[in-house]
Amino acid sequence: MSDDEVLDGGDEVPDDEELGGGEPGGGPGTLGFVAGLVLGALVGAGVALLVAPDRGSVTRKRLKRFVRRVRSDTKDRLDDWRDDVKSELARRRRQIREQIER
Repeated sequence: MSDDEVLDGGDEVPDDEELGGGEPGGGPGTLGFVAGLVLGALVGAGVALLVAPDRGSVTRKRLKRFVRRVRSDTKDRLDDWRDDVKSELARRRRQIREQIER
């Protein structure tokens, strides 16, 4: 450990892995941040629609459209993620079989 990694009080500076980052794909810290960002956007959009100066029926239609769009986008992303996971599992199975056959 270098002198740069110790604070003035003698405490060590945590590295990326201790903070939840530094892993391939960003680690759990990144996932939490993205989830918070998405949730904040949804809540903000909902509040903005509810306080809009439009009639209630117009606001409800907009909110329904928004929810449908978010649901569809989420389903598409989950389908893509599932396909990626299946492909990665198949690739790793092939690798394991090739190593066993050697």
